[in-house]
Amino acid sequence: MLRGAISSPHNSRVAAARKLRLRKERRAAGAFLVEGARGCGEALASGWHVRELFVTRDHEALAEFARSSGVRVTVIDGRAAQALADTQHPQGAFAVVDIPVRDLASTLPAAPRLVVVLAGVADPGNAGTVIRTAAAAGADTVIVTSGGVDPYGGKCARAAAGALFHVPVVTDVDLPTACGTLRAAGMRVLATSLDGDNLFDVEATLAEPTTWLFGGEAHGLAASAFEAADMRVRVPMAADVESLNLAAAAAICLYASARAQRTK
Repeated sequence: MLRGAISSPHNSRVAAARKLRLRKERRAAGAFLVEGARGCGEALASGWHVRELFVTRDHEALAEFARSSGVRVTVIDGRAAQALADTQHPQGAFAVVDIPVRDLASTLPAAPRLVVVLAGVADPGNAGTVIRTAAAAGADTVIVTSGGVDPYGGKCARAAAGALFHVPVVTDVDLPTACGTLRAAGMRVLATSLDGDNLFDVEATLAEPTTWLFGGEAHGLAASAFEAADMRVRVPMAADVESLNLAAAAAICLYASARAQRTK
């Protein structure tokens, strides 16, 4: 039987955790709220610092896992779960997790092979999916430029499906600075563009250490991003198709790089 007193939506710690749904509160607290049993389990297994786990009574195994890791567990009722949730049908599991403090220079490995830059991406669902794909493709780092989406927001973190705990994400980086740091690490910077070189014709380039720049959903990359890139690359499409969804285009590009690097 799951131990612990039931906490209501008016409990002070529940109220504090609920505030983490707001970006400014996450920044102030240096923490974010993970929602869902899978995400909470990933957080607990990742080695990241989990401040507290909030669970309803039907998550006994997750609660015991947290307690065995020295994490505080608070049992909540259905009303508290609804208060904490950012989804319509909450699972009743939430973790308050510290946001890691990272800078690009110290986060990059000594010899990076594949890096993703989200340049001006605002849609959290697309951004989270790209982070998830980057982790699956073996990317070393994901960079989110200044003014872009908050990867630790609820929708983005859910779309990443635990990938935040598997690929380092560096936020609030100026794009020219990022490109300069990546070139200094021996990387080519590629920008996705409708008028670039055919992705299928640049395998030799993809086999080398590569950084991909992906732009926002509505207007793509800004002119400054193209200026900062070494090369423009397009995903080939049938004549009657105008464009691809950001997440789909990123998946194609990242796996093309992963394939080329593995072949080499």
